Amino acid sequence: MAEFINDEILEMAVAREVDANRFYLALAERVENPRIRKVFKELAAEELEHKAKIELEIMKTGRVVNTDKTPAGLQDDRADYVPPEIEMDYKDILLMGIQKEDASFRLYVDLAGMTSDTHSKEILLALAQEEAGHKLRFRTVLDYLSMGA
Repeated sequence: MAEFINDEILEMAVAREVDANRFYLALAERVENPRIRKVFKELAAEELEHKAKIELEIMKTGRVVNTDKTPAGLQDDRADYVPPEIEMDYKDILLMGIQKEDASFRLYVDLAGMTSDTHSKEILLALAQEEAGHKLRFRTVLDYLSMGA
């Protein structure tokens, strides 16, 4: 696979983080359990922190952030919208979050493999690690619910 321009990779990462923020805010609005709502709101805030980190890296190169495009040849599987008409229980919502975090983790690892720039690779792998942490948080909440809380 051809190597993508590092800034394009980082711009896509910014777009992913914005989508993840919207996704978690939408989920927070759908749940009644205050503990789960808090988890989603915390995750939404963390995604904005990731976005700011990535944007800083882009700005260090003197470029302006452009999140409207996907690098050519890279499939963009973002799905941040949860239709309000779909009925989901907490378990399903948490499983959806786990899947989303796993997809983000895999994307960042794949993107890191597409660049030879050490600094960009480190940023992308750090983001992958944070997404893995998010997945673990969902698993923890899922376990909490399974215990009848």
